[in-house]
Amino acid sequence: QEQLVESWGGLVQPGGSLRFSCAGSGFRFDDYSIGWFRQAPGKTREAVVCISSDDRLAYYGDAVKDRFSIWVDAAKNSLGLHMKDLKADDTAVYYCAAATSCPVLTSKPTIWGKGSQVTVST
Repeated sequence: QEQLVESWGGLVQPGGSLRFSCAGSGFRFDDYSIGWFRQAPGKTREAVVCISSDDRLAYYGDAVKDRFSIWVDAAKNSLGLHMKDLKADDTAVYYCAAATSCPVLTSKPTIWGKGSQVTVST
């Protein structure tokens, strides 16, 4: 069974940082484009970062560029997200996901986790 499971998110103050991970099973990371998207209350899904299956490069959303970084350990089928300089607008449920390509990672993921809540607040 293909599955992705995120670790616990958390509560962090503005300007702080957070690191969490996602473990995959039942499929090979190298066969997919993989990454993260997020959804804040009352808003549509937003792309965070995606590593393309074509060139294995990471593509970041404009809102998180230079603040977030993705890491992948394909041998262990795990990926993670390191977030720094967090802002209130980063508050959302974060999902790790796998898709046939990065353009559809957010809209039509093939596999995705249940999500992990990240709250940025004082």
